Amino acid sequence: MQDKHYTKDIPNAPPDDRPKEVLADLEYGKLTSHDYLYVSKHPVGEPLPMPIDDEPPYIIYIATYISYLILIIIGHIRDFFGKIFKPKEYEDLIEKNGYAPWYDGFESFYVRRLKTRIDDCFARPIHGAPGRYIKCFNRIREGKTGYLYDGTSKECLNLSSYNYLGFAQSSGVCTDYALKITEEYGTSGCSPRTYCGTTDLHKRCEKIIADFAGKEDAIIVSQGYGTNANLFASLADSKTLVISDELNHASIRFGIRLSGALVKVFKHNDMNDLEKLLRNQISQGQPKTHRPWKKIIIAVEGLYSMEGNMCNLPKLVELKEKYKCYLFVDEAHSIGALGPEGRGVCDYFSIDPARIDLLMGTFTKSFGATGGYIAADKAIIEKLRINYITQSYSEVVPPPVLAQIISSLKIIKGELNPGEGQERLQRIAFNSRYLRLGLKKLGFIVYGADDSPVIPVLLFLPAKMPAVSRMLYEMGIAVVIVSYPATPLISARARLCVSSALTKEDLDYVLTKFNEIGDLIFLKFSSGIAGGSKEKGVPPRWSIEDVLATNVEDCKKPKLM
Repeated sequence: MQDKHYTKDIPNAPPDDRPKEVLADLEYGKLTSHDYLYVSKHPVGEPLPMPIDDEPPYIIYIATYISYLILIIIGHIRDFFGKIFKPKEYEDLIEKNGYAPWYDGFESFYVRRLKTRIDDCFARPIHGAPGRYIKCFNRIREGKTGYLYDGTSKECLNLSSYNYLGFAQSSGVCTDYALKITEEYGTSGCSPRTYCGTTDLHKRCEKIIADFAGKEDAIIVSQGYGTNANLFASLADSKTLVISDELNHASIRFGIRLSGALVKVFKHNDMNDLEKLLRNQISQGQPKTHRPWKKIIIAVEGLYSMEGNMCNLPKLVELKEKYKCYLFVDEAHSIGALGPEGRGVCDYFSIDPARIDLLMGTFTKSFGATGGYIAADKAIIEKLRINYITQSYSEVVPPPVLAQIISSLKIIKGELNPGEGQERLQRIAFNSRYLRLGLKKLGFIVYGADDSPVIPVLLFLPAKMPAVSRMLYEMGIAVVIVSYPATPLISARARLCVSSALTKEDLDYVLTKFNEIGDLIFLKFSSGIAGGSKEKGVPPRWSIEDVLATNVEDCKKPKLM
């Protein structure tokens, strides 16, 4: 049972009376050199190099399994005696007055015995703009799962937010435009000269989104998860086959199940497995009747948020056109963060968006807003306006949010503050490569593509999760710790989310502190195949001094080591 203090007694954010110039710099750091810019773009015609997933020594896997085994044994022993001597703490797990328990003991075991004990790593309340720095409320443990807040907060370097382009600011062009629109339209879209619901502002935003995504039309909704959760129900039925990447987001998987379509899963980013599956399903047809499928939809993500790698879009388009399928690409993490113009994986791979049937994206990552969109041909969007449940039964996107979306897109396109958008795009490209390469050189196992702003650093052992989170927090660095069930049980990781708001000096500080922690608690498991091998004449582990001295030049090479 959750402790009463867990969600109670969180204080109001204390006022910040520092000068606006200081606050602006804390939300978005100033560029200190034009050497710290890079353009993310894949060479046309070249195959996508698959990231090398480095493996730790076998002893690390063995130690990880043994650690979980010990935790499971101790947890079950405590549960056994706890139900006898402390029955009130186990009321939800014990049959009472003929009623079945609310939860199965094994079903809730992981949450009770591991997650709630290190919730300070997974759920730290924050306040203020999640820019270059983020403010985390200080708290102390009370009881087994509760916390007490003393009203103070700690300012940390922010590597925990999806603020890829740094638009989550409390001042600036976007904020001024949002305030202006709020005065004109109100917060709900109702004003003396408009009506509640869809306004001319919504239509203008959809037009801008469609143009930015390179499609004929677009539809916007107020919730990112709901964008996927109900999309497939509008386009697919029991006579439809959806072929899904095994690492697709939960919203995609949920949406496919909701549609009633048959789903087949292919190995992550394995194009040979996908083609084999396509050939087999086309030849076999529907179950029982073996009639041809009404339609086949391939569903992938542009950038995978847990692994940090990209879909092989050129090969996907090739297979889609070869076998006459439809292609759905979720660009929640790639739109705005990849490509010379920030238009996502199509821009990154120089592929015409017209060759992709459905492009989905969210506004919560790169644009500092909320909600999501579907961009497609006009005929598809017109159908969605009628039977898309998320569109029909959810609240409309509020005008201030629309203003944030419109203004951030105009900045990226260069229509507002010319040059600012390109600088933001090139800064996140440089920052992503710089931090990733630095961590590889230091000996950490890092997953993902070279240009990905999502950088997973593998921790493996369960004890490393709270250790890394708490030590970095004490050093003034906020990171996201991810573990089961979001990742495989033995692949716990620290997921670093890079932003253009960070400066090169910030990343140097992060690398320095990671180096200290890696040496202190033994996190440098890399064999060297991804960060430089002895065969190539490059040491598998560099000193922090060598990393900082060579990293700027090395990260601008077409392919990182």
